[in-house]
Amino acid sequence: MARVEIVMPQMGESITTGTITKWTKAPGEIIEVDEILLEISTDKVESEIPSPYKGRVEVLHFNEGDTVDIGIVIAEIETDLSVEFSDDKAKAEPAPKVKEKEAPVVKTQSTVKEGRKFYTPLVKSLAREAGISLSQLSGIAGTGAGGRVNKADFFAYLDGRSSSTKSTSSSERVEVVPMSNMRKTIAQNMVLSKTTSAHVNSIAEVDMTKIVKFRESVKVGFKRQEGFNLTYTHFIMFAIVKTLREFPTVNASIEGDNILLKKYINLGFAVATETGLVVPNVKDADSLNMLGLARSVNELAQKARNKKLTMDDLSDGTFTFTNNGSFGTLIATPIILQPQVGIYCAGVIKKQLVVGDDDSFNIRSIMYGTHTYDHRLVDGAVGGTFLYKLHKNLEDMDPAALF
Repeated sequence: MARVEIVMPQMGESITTGTITKWTKAPGEIIEVDEILLEISTDKVESEIPSPYKGRVEVLHFNEGDTVDIGIVIAEIETDLSVEFSDDKAKAEPAPKVKEKEAPVVKTQSTVKEGRKFYTPLVKSLAREAGISLSQLSGIAGTGAGGRVNKADFFAYLDGRSSSTKSTSSSERVEVVPMSNMRKTIAQNMVLSKTTSAHVNSIAEVDMTKIVKFRESVKVGFKRQEGFNLTYTHFIMFAIVKTLREFPTVNASIEGDNILLKKYINLGFAVATETGLVVPNVKDADSLNMLGLARSVNELAQKARNKKLTMDDLSDGTFTFTNNGSFGTLIATPIILQPQVGIYCAGVIKKQLVVGDDDSFNIRSIMYGTHTYDHRLVDGAVGGTFLYKLHKNLEDMDPAALF
């Protein structure tokens, strides 16, 4: 027999727990090396965890929704497939033995004891949101390990309570959906940023006609050669990098009473995923040519959508770009990602009738761009000039010379 243990991995230096959001294998199923065993969520990132071994899943020690400390054994895999599988092993209780009539303690520092019962942070959070007191929780029969109340037990209790009352706020009209770790962190960070930075928005239009025409002429060949689409994001990010070189205070951050001027550009860009918005960073973007930047953006976007981002991908950004135009939005005023002092938002590109300097009428591809900056460091003159220069760099860009 060659039984191996799988522990809750550490996803970053400051992360101490992870929440199991999904098991992709059940006890008794065969798993290959690098095949996904489970998905976990932390307060910073959601990730798919591959198996380092080939074998048969013997035991899953925790349920979906459980929050577990890093280093705790969460599963066991039998690598010797000649050993017969036992259902009893798969149902083994993960908690240590305790005195009779006392509920067992799940091996995680974040499990909370209330009287003689134990509730995971998820269940306690659900209870708070639904207005369920601890005394009411104690009346719920748990089906988890050692009689613990899990998420399914809690919702079953809510359904039963709702069916016994005719209240207009029944579960048929109000659905309680707990926030994921990522969504809670996004909410906290957005509020923190608004209370930390003095947000100012400068908005201007930019003529994207030259870039639009070039992209249309090369997008098919580019996709055939590179395997991914050439988008306006690539051109805009390239122009942002060029502009940031001229405005060091826009690429800076504030630490107490000090200004940290970064000698590098790690340009972040927002990626919408099923579970929320993440912002990976193209590290040392100022060292990349246009094609290198496009490849890096595509690689990071794929990692984000496939839950493969690392903490390094998400750390040490110096400026951020977000493209609300992909959703048809004309103008938006984004929130600064701390501790940065600026973010640029691109709106949708639309054809407009434009009056020329000679009073002629022309159809041009126009986009509105917003530069949101922290007025604690970036004055209006600098923030406005940065936006003007960025848009000039886009309008003067010779896209054909970049490839």
